Amino acid sequence: MRDDVEIVAGWQPGAIGDIVAMQSRYYALHWNFGPYFEAKVATELAAFVRDRHRFASQLWCAVDNRERMIGSVAIDGAKGPEAGAHLRWFMVDPNRQGMGAGSRLLDCALEFCREKGFASVYLWTFAGLHAARRLYEARGFVLTQELTGETWGKPVTEQCFQLDLAG
Repeated sequence: MRDDVEIVAGWQPGAIGDIVAMQSRYYALHWNFGPYFEAKVATELAAFVRDRHRFASQLWCAVDNRERMIGSVAIDGAKGPEAGAHLRWFMVDPNRQGMGAGSRLLDCALEFCREKGFASVYLWTFAGLHAARRLYEARGFVLTQELTGETWGKPVTEQCFQLDLAG
């Protein structure tokens, strides 16, 4: 299928609400995450958008031809290029997965990291998100840590993936 999605760099009006709503609905339906998760995403994303200009950070939104957000990803560079970039809030609407938007979002984020001189990129996720994991591994990310935790508000097997950009 053809991907009729535009990838837009930078904050867009309504981006915070759209990203929080998309993530909250998906994870509530498929993983039984509740208000803790929604509040966590909203709080952390709002702080990121507010402060992103102070660091080597960027947000990308995937927008369909009706100007609806169907995906997002962010690079949080607050810890600096030596510490590695934190890939965050990566998601594509389940109805639009498999059409290329996720690959394009990830590629934009990784290109940004290379341009900004990050030595590596890391992300935290949890076991069971197979489509996203395939996209990460196709770009060279490797699983570096796995533990049981409650970062998302309920017990899951948390996973850290890392991509070395220096080599």
